[in-house]
Formats: sequence, structure tokens, C-alpha cells
Amino acid sequence: MGKNLVIVESPAKVKTIKKFLGSNYEVCASNGHIRDLPKSQMGIDIENDFEPKYITIRGKGDILANLKKQVKKADKVYLATDPDREGEAISWHLSQALKLDDKHINRISFNEITKNAVKASIKEPRKIDMNLVNAQQSRRILDRMVGYKISPLLWAKVKRGLSAGRVQSVALRIICDREDEINSFIPEEYWTLDAVLNVKGEKKPVVAHFYGNADGKMEIKSAEEMDAIVAKLEKEQFVVESVKKGEKSKKAPLPFTTSTLQQEASKLLNFSTQKTMRLAQQLYEGVDIAGQGTIGIITYLRTDSTRVAEEAQVMAHDYIESKYGDKYLMQSDKKAGSKKKIQDAHEAIRPTDISLTPADVKESLSRDQFRLYQLIWKRFTASRMSDAVYETTAVKIKAGEYRFNVSASKLKFEGFMSVYKDEDDDAQTGNKLISGIDKNSELKLDNLDKKQHFTQPPAHYTEASLVKTLEELGIGRPSTYAPTITTIIARRYVAKENKNLYVTELGEAVNNIMLKAFPTIVDVNFTATMEALLDSVEEGTVDWKTVIRNFYPDLDASVKAAEKELENVKIEDEVTDVVCDVCGRNMVIKYGPHGKFLACPGFPECRNTKPYLEKIGVACPKCGKEIVMRKTKKGRRYYGCEDNPECDFMSWQKPVAKKCPKCGGYMVEKGSKIACADENCGYVEQKPKDAE
Repeated sequence: MGKNLVIVESPAKVKTIKKFLGSNYEVCASNGHIRDLPKSQMGIDIENDFEPKYITIRGKGDILANLKKQVKKADKVYLATDPDREGEAISWHLSQALKLDDKHINRISFNEITKNAVKASIKEPRKIDMNLVNAQQSRRILDRMVGYKISPLLWAKVKRGLSAGRVQSVALRIICDREDEINSFIPEEYWTLDAVLNVKGEKKPVVAHFYGNADGKMEIKSAEEMDAIVAKLEKEQFVVESVKKGEKSKKAPLPFTTSTLQQEASKLLNFSTQKTMRLAQQLYEGVDIAGQGTIGIITYLRTDSTRVAEEAQVMAHDYIESKYGDKYLMQSDKKAGSKKKIQDAHEAIRPTDISLTPADVKESLSRDQFRLYQLIWKRFTASRMSDAVYETTAVKIKAGEYRFNVSASKLKFEGFMSVYKDEDDDAQTGNKLISGIDKNSELKLDNLDKKQHFTQPPAHYTEASLVKTLEELGIGRPSTYAPTITTIIARRYVAKENKNLYVTELGEAVNNIMLKAFPTIVDVNFTATMEALLDSVEEGTVDWKTVIRNFYPDLDASVKAAEKELENVKIEDEVTDVVCDVCGRNMVIKYGPHGKFLACPGFPECRNTKPYLEKIGVACPKCGKEIVMRKTKKGRRYYGCEDNPECDFMSWQKPVAKKCPKCGGYMVEKGSKIACADENCGYVEQKPKDAE
């Protein structure tokens, strides 16, 4: 038999696949892409119908030379890159660079790196799918156009080294919009009322929650309203109006997609999206399992699909039946709500072999690999199991014109929850109800518990909630979530503190320019439409060049208009009254990785720098000195006293000079309004027009 050559992307797969295929197969790795657009220029021939100019990536010459040698020796060449757009494009680039004839191109792909999957793929080679390749090419070219056209404008306006990107700029805008919402948020007061009731014959009292009156739900918005209701209730008899007993089911979860895996790994394991993908890649490519050698223990990690292969469903059915019993088996196959964009050649992320339990592999994996595998195994196993069932009791209580509710649930059958629980499942049970309450029960009021609350602003984005939002809006795809977030953090447009993402001064400056000069690029709907068009290219219903031809003229016009506008803005360093204590010159304001800082204009002879503390013209409410804008170590902005650390005043919102006319405290900016910093005071007024 002649020699066969199999080319994969990652060197980590070489050993595993070689072991599966035996001595007649040589396995080599391309180490990802071997060709790309040049870094020194845009690399797209605009005049020649946007033809891309591909070159061998620097440093990949030796890899390519070795692959050419191996191709000459081989009778048959198999291109076994990853099963997605990117992998298809790498196979196409390899076929071009290695000058493979059409008849010698054998494209194979597998969703999992197991002996059966790899051997089965060898028996079913196909041609390269040019629709997939063109979908990747159009994404690459669109991203290159945006990056190479807009980034130089950001260099001129803010600082060198900044970048704009088709997806990253929208992600930044989404975070900036949330920050604006939080900063403009004005808390509203509301109250809750609980009646603590003694039930005859029961040791423990029942806590009933105020609902409203006979007409429906009521909100209590002030202490005055609350006092009026309490005064009436104190004279009333509390009577059980109805007791309803029933059952409710909690559905088993769907198996993981890329997005849901990133969200759950962030929530439960505190992993960043980048870390989750790195570990999942290792589990997919192959880990050395004691007694089994190197095998891939999860399926492909970049997927929108919740589909599960029939073979895997049968294995899961048999495993659950033997370990848990018939009643724990899923009644019928669940499907996710239809999505326009499912890369359905893929499956959900699942273990390649359900019988390989987390306990079996624990000793063979690193701590973090184990934790991620355990999460994937538990979620997949649970997804094939029956729903959990709760017994529920809902009690309605009447007190004069007002109504109170008590509800409780008790787990009757745990189903999938015997394997996989989240925080919400633990909270499900609520009150462990009162067995002895019925319509005739006598209730005696013990006390009324009234509490004041304030509405909370929207939460800052975390990596997990940003991924969820990007997916819901149709922006980006499984392979882009992690790199997008990593880029905006690495560029210091966004700072990550305690899981939360905050916009930095630099990120704000970049977003403002993008909103003003390139509103289409940062428009959420436009970006989602572009993703849908790329999906249409993949499906073969839209020509990839048409997408580029329609996109480029508008981008070009926007860039030219922005260039004209920026010509009139001469970017000069702002001179301050701060004197350099090394050489005596007046220091200037510069932009650095964390935003503005003070630098000596005598650079490079004098390299003195200082933090830039911008005064906002407001006196510190604690000590009367100036309030200055400061930044946390990671670049999040806040306002503090210039006399820090002697004075510890700080505020996340920008203070204003006006004192609160109601309580005399300091006030802060809240979008188009100014409000008292003390929520209990609650005073709000419109911001003066000259201050907006």
C-alpha cells in the first residue's frame, strides 16, 4: 500500500490521529492558517473586483516546505482541518499553496477525535466546500477593510496603536451604552410588606407577601402609602380565601453550545471566555487518559447547534437506564427554538463517550480541565434525562380589601437534577409549606414586616452576559465571542474588575469617534444583518463578492468624510500648568494605555511622567478641597478628593457644585438630570441647559 498524508491544523492532534490510522498514514500539522492577507497593506485589490492578495504567513515557510515534501511522497492527501468555515478555508489555502490537483483533494472532517470518527471520515472524503470558504473569505475581507480604513483615523485622533473592528466596535458600543444607562439611572423608591401569621395547630408562623386588592396587583411607592395600608390591616381579620395544590415540571437543560458553555463556565467556574475555549480545545484535541492513551474526550467546541448524534443518544439512553433506571430517561427529544444561524453540520458540545465519567478521568486531567469536563459531562447527561417535578401549594389570604399570597414548592422527583443543578434550582423550594393550612384555617396576625427598597440600575456586563447579548442580537459567531472580548480588554478599551466589564476613558474616546464618524459600523442591526448575509454565503444563496461590493462604497465614503472633518482638527498636546520637576517645562497631556497622563514635552531627553488628575471644578463635600477625576488600576474612572489618602471621599458618578435643596448633601450627574447622591433623599432635577 502507498503512503497517505493527513494534514491537520494543530500539532496536538498529530499523535492521536496517527495512532488511530496506523503506519500507512503520515500525519502533519499546518499550525493553523499558512496563508493570509499581508500585514503591511490592506491586501485587497479594490480595482480588480476586491480580489484578495494572499501571502505565506511570516514564520510558516518551513512548515509549508515540509508539507510540500510530504505531499510529493504521498499517493493520497487528506485535508483534515477543523469542521467549520475557518477550517474549510485553511484546507482551501493548503490546496492552493501545495498546488494540489482537484482530483487529489480529499477533504475530511470529524466532530470528535475518536478512532471511530476518524476512520469513518477517511472512508468518506469530499471536495472542499467553496461556500464555506467564501463565507470565511468575505468575513476576513470585511474585517480587514474596517480595520485598515478606520484604525489610522483613530491613530490621528487619539493615539497610535488603536484599532477598530467590525465586531469589536459593536461590542464596545454595547458596553458603553450599558454604562450610560447605569450612569443615568435614577433609583425609585418602593416598599414590600409581609404579614407574619400564626396558624392554629402549627408551630411555625407563615410569612405571606402583600399582593394588592381584589382588583389586582398593587405597588407601594412611599412610606405614606405604606402607613395607610398598615393602619387598615391592623384592624382586619386574615382569612384563607383559597388553597391550590398542584405540580410543575422543570425542564432538563439543553446540551451546551459555545455560547452557553462560556456563560456557565463563567458563572460556575469563574473562567474567562478565553480560558474556557483554551481548555475545551485541549479536551477536544486529545488528552492522555490512563489505560486508553491520548483521546479527544469532548466533541467540537465551536457550535451553535444543540443537535445530538443518534449514536450518542443511544449511548446516553443505555448509560442512564443502567445507572439511574427507566424513570430517569428523557421522555422525548428536545429541540432548541429555531435559529436562523445554526451551523448544523455540528452537534452540541458533549462528551465523546458518556461512560467516561468525570471520576474516571480526574487523575488524568489538570484541575481546570477536570472542572470543565465535569460541567460538560453533567450538562449533557442531564439533557438526556427526565424533567424534575415539584409539588406546589398556592395560598390566597384575604384581609379586608387587601390580598396576600403564600406559595411554596417541594421537590417530588429530582429527574435530571440528580446530575445537574444550578443556583436557581436550590432556590426553587421556597417556603417548606405548612402542611396544616386549608380554607378553614384560623390565622392570627403576629406582626407586619414593612421594608423600603430602591430599584437597581442595570447590571454591568460580565463576559458571560456580553456573550449572551451578542448571541441574542445575532452579532459574531461561536468562534468570535472569545477573541472579540479578549481584544477590547487587551486594547484597554474595557477594564475587567471582579468579573464586571467597565469602559475606560480610552474606550469612551474610541466609541465616541466611531459613533460620530461611522454610525453604520457600530450599528447593532447593521452588524447582525451582515452576519446573516455571511450565513447566506455559506448556504450558497448569496455571492460573496456581492456582499463586499455593496459594503465597500459606503465605508469608503464614511472614511473620506471623516478624514475631511479630522483635517480641521489639529491634534496638539494640551499644555498644562503642571511644571516638570526634572527640567522645569510645562507638562502636556498624552494618551497612554490607561487613558490620559502627564508627560514632559522634552521627551526623549526628559522622560518624566505623572498621573493626570483632572479637576472638575467642584469642592469635596468632606474637606472642601478640589475633586479630581481618578482611575482604578485597571482604568475605570471615578471621582475622589485631591487630598487622598488623607480624605477618603469617592464617587463613581460625577459630582456637581450644586447642593441638594432637600437635604443639603452633594449631588451627582445622572445623564440629563442631576440627583442627590443619597438614595433615601431621592431629590432629582433637570440638568441646567448650559451644563449639558
